[in-house]
Amino acid sequence: MQWVLLNYRMPREPSTPRIAVWRRLKSLGVAQLGDGLVALPADARTREHLEWVAEDVEQAGGSAMLWTAEPESVTHERRIAAEMAAARAQEYRQLCEQAASADAGLRRLRAELRRIERRDYFPPPEREMARAAVQAVDDPAARERA
Repeated sequence: MQWVLLNYRMPREPSTPRIAVWRRLKSLGVAQLGDGLVALPADARTREHLEWVAEDVEQAGGSAMLWTAEPESVTHERRIAAEMAAARAQEYRQLCEQAASADAGLRRLRAELRRIERRDYFPPPEREMARAAVQAVDDPAARERA
């Protein structure tokens, strides 16, 4: 499998652009391979997103380069995928907890589920659990069956 990598460096000050880039990368669900080195499975959409981040980095006075790469071994590739899946699994578990609380709003839960699914490249079993939990909020009878 090919991966698109973004290698970037940004000035420490001002911190606002650095924080904005970090938040954008987090919202994309990148694998953090090292300091200033992130990866996503390579496709047209992920490449475009990382190109936009690279532009943001350069506009903030930093430097950025995109690479296409393949891990040297299947073990390394599986490790990256497992780390990404584990991060999404944690987000799905948190969503399930929110869905179980009495004050969870259905619209907000659905929006959060969509946000997580957009960055879920290696779906863990928790994805189906989160979908069911959100559905249970929408359909109280489903909650009683679960």
